[in-house]
Amino acid sequence: DANRQISDLKFKLAKSEQEITALEQNVIRLEGQVARYKTAAENAERVEDELKAEKRKLQRELRSALDKTEELEVSNGHLVKRLEKMKANRSALLAQQ
Repeated sequence: DANRQISDLKFKLAKSEQEITALEQNVIRLEGQVARYKTAAENAERVEDELKAEKRKLQRELRSALDKTEELEVSNGHLVKRLEKMKANRSALLAQQ
């Protein structure tokens, strides 16, 4: 009976050692995954920061372009008015002759 118990305990010990080995390998695998995920997350954060900076730059450029467009439209309006005045003056001069 004692030999049977010893045999059972040896079997349980061997089984437990196998489980421990499997769990240790699982821990190593999971640590590798964590490292890969951490690297991927850091890269994603870096890319996100770069994209945010690019977005701010593009928004500044857009505001600048819109301001320049508005400025040119105002200038164009003034030039159109001057041209109309010049045409009216020329028509008036031609009518006097």
